Amino acid sequence: MTKPANAASVHGVTSAQLAALIDISAVQAFHTENDVRQLAEIAVGNGFIAAHALPNFVPLLRDLIPVEGLTLVGGPIGFPSGGTATKIKVAEANFLEDAGAQELDMMMNVGRLKSGDLSYVADEIAAVIEAVAPVPVKVILELYHLSDAEIRTATDIVCRSGAAFVKTGTGWTPSATTVEKIAIISEVAAGRAAIKASGGVRDLDTVAQMISLGVTRFGINTTVAVELVRQVEALPDGILSLPA
Repeated sequence: MTKPANAASVHGVTSAQLAALIDISAVQAFHTENDVRQLAEIAVGNGFIAAHALPNFVPLLRDLIPVEGLTLVGGPIGFPSGGTATKIKVAEANFLEDAGAQELDMMMNVGRLKSGDLSYVADEIAAVIEAVAPVPVKVILELYHLSDAEIRTATDIVCRSGAAFVKTGTGWTPSATTVEKIAIISEVAAGRAAIKASGGVRDLDTVAQMISLGVTRFGINTTVAVELVRQVEALPDGILSLPA
């Protein structure tokens, strides 16, 4: 499969390049089969890099999105609490891989992290990564529940685990994904893992600042994602400028 390159330059991004940085999803408890069908249509039609659905809908999503297209299919693990047992997360990861998911977003065990049981957190991430390698795994920190010190600790654990991305949130909590929090993650990650900003990203100024800090993937509400791409199209020369 040919995947869209992250063509964002130090100067700016076009609407197509922005779409190639955005995941859209239908992963709330109330999302229906019709929502998943609409998600697939919007993702493919707008050139979004990925579409994610709750695990039971991933086989359907896989059927709806062309395998050789530009849009990847993804699903979550241990979502949204992160509190399921490690062997359940591994089994869920295996199910999603078998269902055709091309990337997985795993919810970290926040309670274990906050309890200081860092080896449990690290071992669990490693177990999931090993179970589905080479399928890329993004690990969700859920920033809303973490102090800045805990964000630093969690980011380092994720980076040392070999995960593809550090992801900020599920979208199931009040937003805590700010430019300031991204700056902390970027400093600690230092290029060891990519960064996905998810939850509460709603405007182009925030997107531009986060890209300048190293974010290469966004999880954005579907309606907002389409609107942001349209806004870039309407900018002078059709380019979103990035901070120097």
